[in-house]
Amino acid sequence: MSSWDEWVKQALSTLESLNILRSLRPIHYSNHQLAPKIDHAFKVFDEIHLWDRASVEIEIAESTFQRWLQDVPSSGDDLTCDIEDRSRESESCSIPLRKLLLFSGNDYLALSSHPMVAKAATKAVEEHGMGPRGSALICGYTTYHRQLESCLAESKNKEDCLLCPTGFSANMAFMTVVGYIGSLSDTNLKEGVAIFSDALNHASIIDGIRLSERQGNVKVYIYKHCDMAHLNGLLSNCTMKKKVVATDSLFSMDGDFAPMVQLSKLRKKHNFLLVVDDAHGTLVCGKSGGGVPEEFGCESDVDICIGTLSKAVGCHGGFIACSKKWKQLIQSRGRAFIFSTSTPVPIIAAAHAAVVVAKKETWRRKAIWKRVQDFRSLTGIPITSHIISLIVGSEEQALKASRHMLKCGFHITAIRPPTVPPNLCRLRITLSAAHTKSDIKKLTFALSECISLRESGYFYTNVTAKL
Repeated sequence: MSSWDEWVKQALSTLESLNILRSLRPIHYSNHQLAPKIDHAFKVFDEIHLWDRASVEIEIAESTFQRWLQDVPSSGDDLTCDIEDRSRESESCSIPLRKLLLFSGNDYLALSSHPMVAKAATKAVEEHGMGPRGSALICGYTTYHRQLESCLAESKNKEDCLLCPTGFSANMAFMTVVGYIGSLSDTNLKEGVAIFSDALNHASIIDGIRLSERQGNVKVYIYKHCDMAHLNGLLSNCTMKKKVVATDSLFSMDGDFAPMVQLSKLRKKHNFLLVVDDAHGTLVCGKSGGGVPEEFGCESDVDICIGTLSKAVGCHGGFIACSKKWKQLIQSRGRAFIFSTSTPVPIIAAAHAAVVVAKKETWRRKAIWKRVQDFRSLTGIPITSHIISLIVGSEEQALKASRHMLKCGFHITAIRPPTVPPNLCRLRITLSAAHTKSDIKKLTFALSECISLRESGYFYTNVTAKL
């Protein structure tokens, strides 16, 4: 991708001439070495424990349960009302609770409840509080942040990495930088940037592209979901030199993978910049947890890998794994990064510990893929990932199915418009390393009572999104 390297270099040169290149200067704590170390007593485990089950075994107030069954709108104050009622009656009166098995979360490896993750956060907050509060370019960037960036860059097989407050802001920051590169070509459209986006890409990619268009000289093309013939045709007919293809690696509402091998081949043919949002594949896919690109052997063909710390990592935040030149450009022009307060130190420490745990406790990745196999075997539905999308049709049908699952003790929500089209409402089910085969058996039995598993659609294609 020598052409894009040159265009990024030119953009950096422009910023340097204007004296607006921005720098990250990590703050060191007086009681720490150059880089904070994982505690010498750091422990890993080789099987599921009770704390793992805490990530999938939850409780909700009886009033919340009843409102959910009746589809009564709620502002989230159900529990508050219960507490107030209890205080009026008796201090010893307990709130009625319903136990549910969670099948709708994104904590795929059950790391949010891991004792070493909690220990890392506790240690950091005891020593530093929440850390310096400010944007990363002012005072919010510490040695903790730098250490996590290095760890993620290694995991994604990239030269460097930039942390962002969320995965959403990471996509926004990157896409606005692409828009900035397009704006440097003035009014010559052929010298601008052409962005090719999958029809079912995440909202953060779509909103980022919308902002990049506003900067001028950016042309956007939407290709049919995972349709490489359509993408190839669009690329072939585009006369613009600067081309970017952006895609989710694993689509969150459908559970299907982007055709990474075909994308890699098209990249070689058309010389575009390949940008992959690996939010749902990070730590879960690939032999070492490097994500979907590693799973399909395409790491070297992905130029920019965007991810989140709020799913399999079990914490909060986002990141952009890229080259050092791209990092410098994003930290200088990526507004969603520049104007956001940096993630608190305890969260960063916890995220680093989670990544380390995921690398060491390889049984977690194996466990989640066993659950995928269990569901496939029990239902006959050829799912390919830990995200299961069961299309049931109308909004009424989806709500009815969700209420049935609630009565059976499962936390599974109905996905409705505007997230999906009106006639493609669904149950979105996510699997976790903390789930057991017994959980899957109970789940599939309950599902079979409310929908026809053999006939339900489990993903849809060729739906075009409007930017």
